[in-house]
Amino acid sequence: MSAPAHTPPHPASRGGVDIRLPWWALALPTLAFVVLLALILNPSDAHAASGDPAVTQFLERVQQLMAR
Repeated sequence: MSAPAHTPPHPASRGGVDIRLPWWALALPTLAFVVLLALILNPSDAHAASGDPAVTQFLERVQQLMAR
């Protein structure tokens, strides 16, 4: 009776993980990082949304009550 032939182990059986990411899985987070970095470096391009005066007054009133 002959011994079984030695076969190299599969990459997954060695504990390693063989994952291939699509190109956009790295491109989209990189693009988002660059855009946010550009906004930080040039904040004049970022415009704050104007809030409703009633909401602003309500939040100021809540802040005053919490400070007491």
